[in-house]
Amino acid sequence: MPSTPAPAPDFAALIQPDRGQPAHRIEIIDAAGFEPWLTAQTPMVRAAVAGQQFTAKPGSSAVLAGADAWHVVAALETGSWALAKLAETLPEGTYRLDEADAPLLGWLLGQYWFDRYRKPDRSGPRILLTRDVAAIEPAVRLASATALVRDLVNTGASDLGPAELEAEADALARRHGATVSTTRGDALAQGYPMIHAVGLAASADRAPRLIELAWGDPAHPRIALVGKGVCFDSGGLDIKPAAGMRYMKKDMGGAAHALALASLVMAAKLPVRLHLLIPAVENAISGTAFRPGDVLRTRAGLTVENTNTDAEGRLVLGDALTKACEAQPELILDFATLTGAARVALGPDLPPLFTDDEGLAADLLAAGIAHDDQMWRMPLWDAYDDMLKSDVADMVNAPEGGLAGAITAALFLRRFVRSDIAWAHLDVFAWRSASKAGRPKGGDAYALRAAFAMLAKRYPVR
Repeated sequence: MPSTPAPAPDFAALIQPDRGQPAHRIEIIDAAGFEPWLTAQTPMVRAAVAGQQFTAKPGSSAVLAGADAWHVVAALETGSWALAKLAETLPEGTYRLDEADAPLLGWLLGQYWFDRYRKPDRSGPRILLTRDVAAIEPAVRLASATALVRDLVNTGASDLGPAELEAEADALARRHGATVSTTRGDALAQGYPMIHAVGLAASADRAPRLIELAWGDPAHPRIALVGKGVCFDSGGLDIKPAAGMRYMKKDMGGAAHALALASLVMAAKLPVRLHLLIPAVENAISGTAFRPGDVLRTRAGLTVENTNTDAEGRLVLGDALTKACEAQPELILDFATLTGAARVALGPDLPPLFTDDEGLAADLLAAGIAHDDQMWRMPLWDAYDDMLKSDVADMVNAPEGGLAGAITAALFLRRFVRSDIAWAHLDVFAWRSASKAGRPKGGDAYALRAAFAMLAKRYPVR
């Protein structure tokens, strides 16, 4: 197997300004207009339509021969993925839409691939000509950021540990003129005790660390992005069963989201002072593994009774959130593949949003609806705070019984965030269990487009 990632799709080449270049025409038809359109066609066209079983069902298409070239008739789905099925299924070539342009993201991500571990099995590119030239660059950025999340999550843990996450941050910094600093070893043990404890059982080449990236004018409003970077989660001494461990390469999905969102912020040159923090660890098992019953100290000065070594994500995030608050940002967003309880409550596609800030909640939810990237607000229910009580420490990391698991995890994180800082926690799945057009099975981004749209609206480029 290759030791380096396969090249990502060149999204910038897949959408070009329409300057009248030769291209196959895509004729858009909806269900209401299908019968009148069909009646007006020649018997040969009607036979071709019938032969390809095209009935203007959304997402369907047919290729029709013309006097000098062939063209496509298609019925588009609604939303961001309207063109995804076409991009997946049309022959290699260049195309243009007859009517107003549809959202471009689906066309790009319909041609996403991940073939790092297998021989490429794909046809050549499908290029779309568009008259909406201003929409090209934003669509390419969103597709590239989404592909980054997918690539990182899809990569096996043997090829993506804490050092590789650090390398991703370094590469991002080089592209955008940012700086990266990393804390590891004794400095980590002293300054970030929970990150150190969670990652202590891993081998030396997968040692725990806190990765920080800084970018932007210090005079601009400061924002922080925090991403859970558990590169593999065995569950620790509270070991997961085999089925539960199968996809734990994706437990760094929060870090992948934070890196991707940081890339969007920097590429768009939003007027912010960006602080990206990734606590990167592997939750492994060895003689140095942290244990159930251990009392962990924290950067915030609190103590945590470890009641479950498989509730490690909130531990590493606690130290990272404490560090983020020390710089006094006006906004913190954290992303984490944090709880199975979130999946039980809302399923894989709908990330729960936790925040006490009403304005931030409203902005994120509105952006999710506007950009077809929704989330669902869940309560930071104060009455459940008592579930975090410990007999020997300031709190436990995982209450007994498992009730309200996503909420109590968010309440744990809230203990490490200053009340005067706007903060939102997104418990993302980072995985798609079944393929949809433009969204293959495997790693995927959730609430990424919504979060960026919210930031772009709050901090517009003048």
